[in-house]
Amino acid sequence: MASENFLPLTRDEHYELGRELRAMSARMRELCGLVVSVYGPNNQSAFQFEKATAVLDRLRGDMQAQAEADLPGFDVRGYYD
Repeated sequence: MASENFLPLTRDEHYELGRELRAMSARMRELCGLVVSVYGPNNQSAFQFEKATAVLDRLRGDMQAQAEADLPGFDVRGYYD
């Protein structure tokens, strides 16, 4: 089995990705709120929006941990929060 060689994201790339993911999460929350207000919290579409929002939040947390691992010695707090 070949070993995996990877080049981690740079500090600027993590910062930009974090900015994009934060904006995407904010927009998803807005859309989720709209769907829930129109169809109610027990609607399947509303449920799926809530799940998608939770997944994005979990992804941001995972990417924050990845940034800390990729960039030891740099202050990357808040890149994905």
